[in-house]
Amino acid sequence: MDELETLTADLVSIPSHEDETEAGDFIESWLRTETDATVTRDDAGNVLARVNPGVGDSLALVGHHDVVPPAARQITDDGEYVVEADDDRLYGRGSADMKGAVVASMLGFRDAAQSATNEVVFASFVGEELGGIGVRDALDAGLDLDYAVVAEGSTNYSGPNRTDVVVAHRGRRASTLHVHGTACHASMPEEGENAVYRACDAVDIVRDMQFPETEVLGHTVSGSIAVTEVDGGSAWNVIPDRCEVTIDERTVPGGYADLSQTESIDGVEWVVEQDLPPMACDDAEFAERVLDVARAVHESPGDADPQQVTKPHATDAGWLAQEGTTCVVYGPSEPGEAHTKAESVSFDVLERCYETYRGLVEGW
Repeated sequence: MDELETLTADLVSIPSHEDETEAGDFIESWLRTETDATVTRDDAGNVLARVNPGVGDSLALVGHHDVVPPAARQITDDGEYVVEADDDRLYGRGSADMKGAVVASMLGFRDAAQSATNEVVFASFVGEELGGIGVRDALDAGLDLDYAVVAEGSTNYSGPNRTDVVVAHRGRRASTLHVHGTACHASMPEEGENAVYRACDAVDIVRDMQFPETEVLGHTVSGSIAVTEVDGGSAWNVIPDRCEVTIDERTVPGGYADLSQTESIDGVEWVVEQDLPPMACDDAEFAERVLDVARAVHESPGDADPQQVTKPHATDAGWLAQEGTTCVVYGPSEPGEAHTKAESVSFDVLERCYETYRGLVEGW
């Protein structure tokens, strides 16, 4: 436990919201020193370690070592991260999302990979917070994983004091309606084409759309669609010739809203800005295997059984699943911790995740 706490504090203390190089150096150096695995660092900065490469079906423990920008209280005047701890938790930017999970995965990999009979992989990617830049680069370069446990947050989803197994999560598609009209003086509006009015007609189409919904291993996953920004017009006395509408869409495995319908309005062009894929576990036996190990680790007084659940947020599991990797998500971050000015992670939950990762690898 002392090693887990110390190593987590060391990694969390390394700034990695603008440049992940130093954090990647730390992980790479530790893996080369502490394991006999084949360790690689690609041009993007991703760190991967392999045991039994090419043997049987591969199992990967997956994380990322970039973080979102820190709040003012999480960084010193000279740019260092503030890391604090009490008896129960470690505080600092990236402690929950997701350097604590990366360390638990590193230790689980080290302590169990040599006993595995098939390929076991540890992977920590860059650029997850920027849309999965690192994992996409690795996949484009030929990364091929059979099974993966992505160590993003799944703690206390079904109830307190348990770390659940996520079998599906939503994706996120961000898009913009670029609406064009014809400007004229507002005293003679009939001589122009009001782009804001056209945008309003398109927004009505979005508002009336049904949310996508699907079922994964008996769990319902529902999406959502929302207009989040409207920007148009140039002056109080000018009929606007342009307007932009921002749409946030939470997608589900196999389900997207048909936002192209908005282009039935004259002057409307629909442009997708970002599309983070959803994830659905496609192997019930693997999901049950992870849940069985998780439940064995939870066998102590007061602990409730973890459950299979779904997650509202996109993760790198979506990119992996899109390329054929069977994924689940299992990790220490709790709802309301990631990306906050008081971000923290529980030492006990880190230990729980370490034990689960180690148990999965030992039986592989």
